[in-house]
Amino acid sequence: MSSIHNILVPIDFSEHSEKALEFAITLAKGLGARLELLHCYPINPGGISPYGIVIPENLDREMRDAASARMSEWREKAVSAGLDTDLTLTPAFPSEAISATAEEHGADLIVMGTRGLTGLGHILLGSVAERTLRIAPCPVVTVKKDGGDE
Repeated sequence: MSSIHNILVPIDFSEHSEKALEFAITLAKGLGARLELLHCYPINPGGISPYGIVIPENLDREMRDAASARMSEWREKAVSAGLDTDLTLTPAFPSEAISATAEEHGADLIVMGTRGLTGLGHILLGSVAERTLRIAPCPVVTVKKDGGDE
């Protein structure tokens, strides 16, 4: 296996993401790697939803600001562990954004939770983790929140 210098950690603020970040911090410390934390908040400002409702343009800015504030808290966990850590926020769909960010930032590894906050999306579309495994440009490690079947 080649050296791992850059680890991408997609964050959706779920317990699975928290465990994935903890695992990535431990791994990065042992390897001397840096972390890139990614959060996706898919929304199409100004677009019309299937319900005929126009999404206000300022909603994108408000969501990005809220995501940035939360991600700063998560970044602090890695920085406190002595790791070089950057943040990326995007309104893009998660699995495509994870793959694109991994490629753009030269990630050697993606560490992500097995489940997130998608709810019924797993049943209807397949999970973000499953899609990421299929399209990622580098190896992907998935982390369960407690090691059980959940």
